[in-house]
Amino acid sequence: MGDGLQVLELLLFALVAAFLVLRLRNVLGRRDGHRPAQRDDPFSRETASEDKVVRLPDRDDRGRPPFDEEADEGGAAPGTLQAGLAQIRTADRSFDPEQFVGGARVAFEIILDAFAKGDDEALKPLLSPEVYANFLRSIRERLTAGETLETELIAVRGIELTEAYMAGRTAHVTVRIASEQIRVVRDASGAVIEGDPAASTEVIDVWTFARDTRSPDPNWHLVATGAPE
Repeated sequence: MGDGLQVLELLLFALVAAFLVLRLRNVLGRRDGHRPAQRDDPFSRETASEDKVVRLPDRDDRGRPPFDEEADEGGAAPGTLQAGLAQIRTADRSFDPEQFVGGARVAFEIILDAFAKGDDEALKPLLSPEVYANFLRSIRERLTAGETLETELIAVRGIELTEAYMAGRTAHVTVRIASEQIRVVRDASGAVIEGDPAASTEVIDVWTFARDTRSPDPNWHLVATGAPE
């Protein structure tokens, strides 16, 4: 009799356990490998498309000595471009000026197009908070006035590094970008109020990118824009 009761109790416990497992699976669900689609980061080495993006270098701490502002600058005179690049290289051994120029060119094209279209979502991951706020203000003013901006990038004629330096742990690199563009502003009726849709002009931009060399984020952000002095 006692053995029969023990068997019955074990069966009841097994049924209760099975019921609890089923309840948990219903509440928590099961992993099926599906993840929501994410927007590609144009500066990400993992997600960038080889035929569209020249990626800025990833950060690599392996074997990198601590940053020293008095580090050897390879004989370059203090305050020069070469001295600044050497300091950035000391802070980030993966930094390569040639790759940086390629990445800056792609960033220029993406930002130019996104700003003209008013695509703030595409702009946000590429800009510092301050620059993003300025761009967003201009976009909203344009929309409020009922105006549209049309920008066609005919060609990038040249990009050159003009300044590089470390501010604490943050690397700053400035580039001078010469491009040929068609820029037209139209009013709400579609009439041209600025520019000529049939003529291109040479535009010179001076952009500064920055990145915290200690951050796990390998991406550079646009922190300043301007024109040559």
